Amino acid sequence: MKIPKEIKPYTIGLYEKAMPDLSWEEKLLATKEAGYDFLEISIDASEEKISRVYWSRDERKKLVDLMYETGVPIQTLNGSALTKYAIGDPNPEISERGMEILYHAISLAADLGVRILMIPGYDIYYGESTPETQQRFIRNLEKATLAAASAGVQIGMETMENRFMNTCWKGMYYVKMIGSNYLGLYPDCGNMKNACFEQGCDEAQDLMSAKGHVFALHLKETRPGVYREVPYGEGKVDFPKIIDAAWKIGVRRYVTEFWYTGSPEWQKDLADTCRRMRGILGLHKTADAVKSFFQ
Repeated sequence: MKIPKEIKPYTIGLYEKAMPDLSWEEKLLATKEAGYDFLEISIDASEEKISRVYWSRDERKKLVDLMYETGVPIQTLNGSALTKYAIGDPNPEISERGMEILYHAISLAADLGVRILMIPGYDIYYGESTPETQQRFIRNLEKATLAAASAGVQIGMETMENRFMNTCWKGMYYVKMIGSNYLGLYPDCGNMKNACFEQGCDEAQDLMSAKGHVFALHLKETRPGVYREVPYGEGKVDFPKIIDAAWKIGVRRYVTEFWYTGSPEWQKDLADTCRRMRGILGLHKTADAVKSFFQ
């Protein structure tokens, strides 16, 4: 049996913000050179990145053409703009802006061939979570899920750093409530680790509680109370443990989430991180080994 080269035992992607400001061609080539399979595009709260969801058809096609030319697809979208523009915010100007961004991000994802659109698991970030914000979040989440289902794009909610959705167990409450194949979880293993440290639970067991509903896993380093820009190996995340748990429940898509902080050796950082995680995944093998995996 001949297996297409695109079918792999697992895929690992790179978060766009791990690189400095480059052209799209340079970003895709750097992703490839570091050993990754795909790139995760960022739609953060800056107006520059939000403007991407309003790209014209020609602008979208130009990026798709670059993906084919470089051989590096963009397969996940990080919609962190919905932190600032939370879809449960009681201020309608904020929540409606969030929904507009989300609807357009679904359209962008469909046109680019993005499989998973990640949204942060917040009802509200800049304000107090209340029954009102939670209900607004549920109503808008259902609307967005129906739109995503129509476009064939999956929405994955990320476990975050506040108590609203800092574990998979909490996220599953909303997954089950909406009840759609197009809504699931895209957990952040670093945020989960910190939540379990605070709450006295086990992050691997928490992840496994969402079996069948985890679309991908963010591989991010953290330590208690610190959620960003912790170098790999200097935090408390047990990557072999969490990857083993993810593998057991069928997760086959992973993304290293870290940030470019000005290092002149950023390309080496990309490659080193990719090698570290591929080493843990343990299936970075030859074509013959990949072929036997599927027989």
